[in-house]
Amino acid sequence: MARSGKKYTEARNKVDPQKKYALPDALTLVVENAYAKFDESVDVALRLGVDPRHADQMVRGSVVLPHGTGKTTRVLVFAKGEKEKEARDAGADHVGAEDLAEKIQGGWLEFDKVIATPDLMGTVGKLGKVLGPRGLMPNPKLGTVTFDVAKAVTDMKAGRVDFRVDKVGIVHCSVGKVSFGRDKILDNFKVLLEMIMKLKPSGSKGTYVKGLAVSSTMGPGVRIDPSEVSSILK
Repeated sequence: MARSGKKYTEARNKVDPQKKYALPDALTLVVENAYAKFDESVDVALRLGVDPRHADQMVRGSVVLPHGTGKTTRVLVFAKGEKEKEARDAGADHVGAEDLAEKIQGGWLEFDKVIATPDLMGTVGKLGKVLGPRGLMPNPKLGTVTFDVAKAVTDMKAGRVDFRVDKVGIVHCSVGKVSFGRDKILDNFKVLLEMIMKLKPSGSKGTYVKGLAVSSTMGPGVRIDPSEVSSILK
């Protein structure tokens, strides 16, 4: 049986596994317990009262975090003509059309997000087997199939995150880095939570947010009292 490392064990011992903490206290624990030599990400998990097997209960969206994610996002844009220049001027890392599609089909994947203008979705659609499983396929519902490529690129670079409930009803999302400190992470968390609440499906009955937890990349999870949701958003 694998044994936990000394530093992880020390961090875990500072967290009461039976307790549901207030959000500020939970984030303080996460930040103080981070022990890795790199700047750990802070991740949240929300267990929702939805059944993703039903299309009308799918929760999926995106939001721009006010303090960003702390990560450098490499943005690829499928566009031509004026929209190609618009994307480059906005800071896109890679812009093109059929040439980029050929590179991706050849195994090149040095990018984190993909945006496409509607007129090039025929080209992009052929990459479904490559981009789809990696969550990179442009989607109009997420604003990544658009003629307003400048805004889409700017949002991605500013710290936009996409999220989607998994098959057991949990949303996983990063809300920054430990180095941000508690208050900035709290700001990001609130914006994410507010968006998830706005996306509550009409088919979801009863309690919508059933569980909340936060952790750093290497640290133990800290549970948050879900009854706090309304006060968190005030």
